Amino acid sequence: MPIVSAGDARVDYQVHGSGDGVLFVHGTGFGAAGTWGHLVDQFTDDRTVLLPDLAGCGATEYDGGELTVEQLAAQIIGVIEDAGKGPVDLVGFSLGAVVSAAVAATRPDLVSRLVLTAGWAGPGDAYLNNHMTVWRSLSGDADAFGRFGTLTAFSPDFLNGVGHEPLEGIIAGNQPTEGALRHIDLNLRADIRELLPKIEAETLVIGCTLDSTVPVANARELAAGIARSSYSEIKSGHVVVYENPTDFVKLVKDFIRKA
Repeated sequence: MPIVSAGDARVDYQVHGSGDGVLFVHGTGFGAAGTWGHLVDQFTDDRTVLLPDLAGCGATEYDGGELTVEQLAAQIIGVIEDAGKGPVDLVGFSLGAVVSAAVAATRPDLVSRLVLTAGWAGPGDAYLNNHMTVWRSLSGDADAFGRFGTLTAFSPDFLNGVGHEPLEGIIAGNQPTEGALRHIDLNLRADIRELLPKIEAETLVIGCTLDSTVPVANARELAAGIARSSYSEIKSGHVVVYENPTDFVKLVKDFIRKA
């Protein structure tokens, strides 16, 4: 897999398919393969899919210090330039939506269309701040950390319907790694409100109506701050890419493929 240097990081990324580029940016803790791997084949019939691991995930290496939105945005910029596929359609989920918005605002030449899913603009939401603070405080108990993160990542209907063994597998995979904790710390500080008016790309903002991690009002705020934005909602908990992938893929494909 290709590796590109960006600041203090050596960013590992995957390339699949051929055609115009579409780059997917994952969220807190889970890397690119864990977030997007099951959806790649939905896009590779006519697109080159780029899947980078942000610092703190996968095989990407960095110095282990405090992360910033600017650092992570620089990593995505480095991947786009290294892959030679710019401008790309840029799709970000959760923390990846925050990072993707920053990329679009600071390097409009590299972004054709922008999709922001289950993201937020700044630290003003008391629910989000308390959620992240409690989650972070559970880092000394891996089981509690995994159960709390899973409890708020999905809707009650999904959790009740997925089955005991698959649910326990999800919980076990939601671990307080050093990278995940760095991401949570960044979630508490991230503030891109001043960048939103600088976004030039046509943008689709997706909110998840049953989101218990990042309340859907945050997605609405993102959309309101971006001039060329449209807004859609999906009935889903936070991790829509697993809970309702059919509706998510349709929205994204319809948006990036429209004339």
